[in-house]
Amino acid sequence: MAPLLFQTQTAAQILAPIPHSNRRLAPAPHAVGFLRALFPSRPPPAKAELLGLIADQRRGLDTQSDPSRLADIVSCIDALAASAPDADTVSDASKLSGTWRLLWTTEQEQLFIVRNAPTFRTAAGDVLQVIDVPGGSINNVITFPPSGAFVVNGTIEIRPPQRVNFRFTRAMLKGGNWEVPFPPFGKGWFDTVYLDDEIRVAKDIRGDYLVVERAPYSWNG
Repeated sequence: MAPLLFQTQTAAQILAPIPHSNRRLAPAPHAVGFLRALFPSRPPPAKAELLGLIADQRRGLDTQSDPSRLADIVSCIDALAASAPDADTVSDASKLSGTWRLLWTTEQEQLFIVRNAPTFRTAAGDVLQVIDVPGGSINNVITFPPSGAFVVNGTIEIRPPQRVNFRFTRAMLKGGNWEVPFPPFGKGWFDTVYLDDEIRVAKDIRGDYLVVERAPYSWNG
């Protein structure tokens, strides 16, 4: 008889349990994206509380004389930062770059100009921070509608996970068809302690805070 080309299995072999691996299978990348779209992450509760606390503060002018409100705002900022303490908020250029409009700050220089603009028969419009990560630039802008602006230009260096180093290189007061230069001043860093699709929260080298929202337009100077 010719030899068999296969071996028959015993009953014990047939009934033996299939071995299990201790490793967990990672979900496919497309499945992760689908689940994130289906169940988007909710913003931390401190975000809504922060926006409520700063809503009536005139970009920070009223907070200067209200230490209790300031403490509550800083507490909310700390809670936002703690909600994702290891988050990388600066490496994704598309998220950090853009025209950001001031909602609230403790920065004395910006608030001084906003407060005293009526002395010069004008009023401050939008206060902007324009970041271009691929271009390595930052522009701080205080607008005086319809055509005026105080503009400070600078360069930036990204230091993940949250830090941006900056150096200001030029400052000017601009009108419709005129420009008055000022000596550039300042260098340092700021940490973006919270970032989502709507707002960005930062703390800088001097301990000042900044809350900005993504503007519905792009500032091009």
